[in-house]
Amino acid sequence: MKMPSKENLEKYAELALRTGVNLQKDQLLMINSTIAGADFTRIVARKAFEMGAKDVHINWGDDELTRMKYEHADQETLSDVPEWQKQQYTYFAEQGAAILSIRSTDPDLLKGIDASKVAAATKARSEAMSKFRDYTMNDRIQWSIVSIPIPKWAQKIFPGEDEDTAVEKLWEQIFSIVRVDREDPVAAWEEHNQTLIKAREYLNEKQYQKLIYKAPGTDLEVALPEGHIWKGGPSKTVEGKVQFNPNMPTEEVFTAPHKYGVDGKVSSTKPLNYGGNVIDNFTLTFKEGKVVDFTAEEGEETLKHLLETDEGSRRLGELALVPHESPISQSGLIFYNTLYDENASCHLALGKAYPNNMTGGSDMSAEELDQNGVNDSLSHVDFMMGSGELDIDGVRADGTTEPVMRKGSWAITFE
Repeated sequence: MKMPSKENLEKYAELALRTGVNLQKDQLLMINSTIAGADFTRIVARKAFEMGAKDVHINWGDDELTRMKYEHADQETLSDVPEWQKQQYTYFAEQGAAILSIRSTDPDLLKGIDASKVAAATKARSEAMSKFRDYTMNDRIQWSIVSIPIPKWAQKIFPGEDEDTAVEKLWEQIFSIVRVDREDPVAAWEEHNQTLIKAREYLNEKQYQKLIYKAPGTDLEVALPEGHIWKGGPSKTVEGKVQFNPNMPTEEVFTAPHKYGVDGKVSSTKPLNYGGNVIDNFTLTFKEGKVVDFTAEEGEETLKHLLETDEGSRRLGELALVPHESPISQSGLIFYNTLYDENASCHLALGKAYPNNMTGGSDMSAEELDQNGVNDSLSHVDFMMGSGELDIDGVRADGTTEPVMRKGSWAITFE
């Protein structure tokens, strides 16, 4: 597989460490990667040590072995998460490690595999990682996700191209979208973060009671909990107050919807890659916060299993606003990768809400979060429903309605 210039790889690695997880001197770093990304992962590890990391631990994965296991292992085996894996993640979280995930996965990895096997394995892993997930979803540790190309992913985006050409084109897109092609990517991200901070501050001041979405195939009202908090761009750790960027790229501002206050119909606008399968052209109908009906032209069985993960997987845990002018949207590409596609489009998430999207939420019990309308689930799956035809209105406490987005673009200014 042809690699880009060493200079750009070095810049990308530094960006992931400085702006992504914001690695501190003498801090542990855990990297989740695949053997397909070994060359880049080694660059990241070396640079982390040069920055003063105490140690770098790498969890390797492999698409071919993953596919092999799903083809031959039974459901019981696939649902067995070894205790040492749970303890490993919990150990690094308790040690205050930074967690960096370098993703490079085939969108069709598990195509043709029994959807019930995938659903069972996904649910088991979500249950096993629940304690670790509390660290990330409450910003108790620094964490970030970046992506690198592999041939099968690149050729999914650029069909008809040979492997080297497709991979080269995808590297170019990634470097442009995450600002690696700038002279100083770290400085470019500082400027970008300020834009997202202004947007979230504006929305936090407004404290809309609900948002109304209208677009072809979508007519949805989403109530917002009292005391909801909009986030976006950089986060800060609860105790250390270390700033980091969980997602690279990111173009969104997001908050928690009221789990019992969602009514109407929403239609997807981009394919959703979930569990190694694609779900496309699907609709969800909500009543009092719960999905009561659904359809999908592709992947309906996978969608069914997702919705049946648990009680909370049929409710929303996130709503995110992304302007249609985002660089991912303007690329005109479908990435079949939620990290990228969700930043091209306004989106919603089925499943668990981030507790820190509620004032005091990180310190609330499960019962208190429920009383405040904050959803809980083993799953958290973003799906894209925005487009250049989407209008969103915000409803204030006094009942007045204001435009928030028109034709997918901001209808408000943040100055």
